[in-house]
Amino acid sequence: MLHVVLVEPEIPWNTGNAGRTCLAAGAKLHLVRPLGFHLGERWLRRAGLDYWEHVDPVVHDSFEAFEAEIPRLGVPFFMTVEGPGNLFEVEIPDEAVFVFGSESKGLPPAARERYRDRLTRLPIVDPRARSLNVSTAVGITLYEALRRRL
Repeated sequence: MLHVVLVEPEIPWNTGNAGRTCLAAGAKLHLVRPLGFHLGERWLRRAGLDYWEHVDPVVHDSFEAFEAEIPRLGVPFFMTVEGPGNLFEVEIPDEAVFVFGSESKGLPPAARERYRDRLTRLPIVDPRARSLNVSTAVGITLYEALRRRL
C-alpha cells in the first residue's frame, strides 16, 4: 500500500487535489494537524470534486502521533528539495510512505534532522524554481511509484 502524508497542510485546494490523486492511484491520504482549514470547507470539497467522500483521510493529531504509526505503514520517504536522494533513483518498496511538508514551511526541522537519511527529492532542473506545488509533487511521486509496479 502507498501512503501520502501531508504535514500541517495550509491550502485546502492542494489537499483536495492530493486526495483526488491518492484515490486515483489507490493510495491512502494522511493529514497531520494542525490543518490550515476545516475538512468540511467548500474549497477542499471543490478541489476533490465529488471524490472527497471516498478519500476518507486518516487525520493524526500531531507529527508525533503520525510518527508512531510509521513502522506499521511502511518505509518512509520525506519529500523535500533538500533531499540527497532522488526519487527516480531510490528503491520504492510495496509499502511506502511519502511525507510532504506544509506549503510555506516544508517539513518540520526536527523531522528533517531525525530522518536525514530518508530525505528524498524530485529533481528541479532550473534553480530559479525553489520548489514544486505540493499537490503536483504528490502526483509525480505517486505515479512514479505506480509506474514501477505496473
